[in-house]
Amino acid sequence: MPIGRPFQKGQSGNPSGLPKDIREVIALARSHTVTAITALAEIAGSPVSPESARVSAANALLDRAWGKPKDTVALENAEGGQPFQIVIRKLSDG
Repeated sequence: MPIGRPFQKGQSGNPSGLPKDIREVIALARSHTVTAITALAEIAGSPVSPESARVSAANALLDRAWGKPKDTVALENAEGGQPFQIVIRKLSDG
């Protein structure tokens, strides 16, 4: 078996899926989605909220609506050719 592929093709590493208690926590959290989005929108639009809180709330709203943007770096070709782009992807913490 190749390194990095401990399961045979078509075999799941987690055949029973998420544990029941985790599914319940996810369902509970999702039931508060409207409340959370409303709170983020209120913070983002409030002139009395600290600027850092407004920026964080706005970023959270945009990330949920459009997905997190990719980190990109544009570099110029030193020889005058076409510019090229490097995409940097962050590894997840989990």
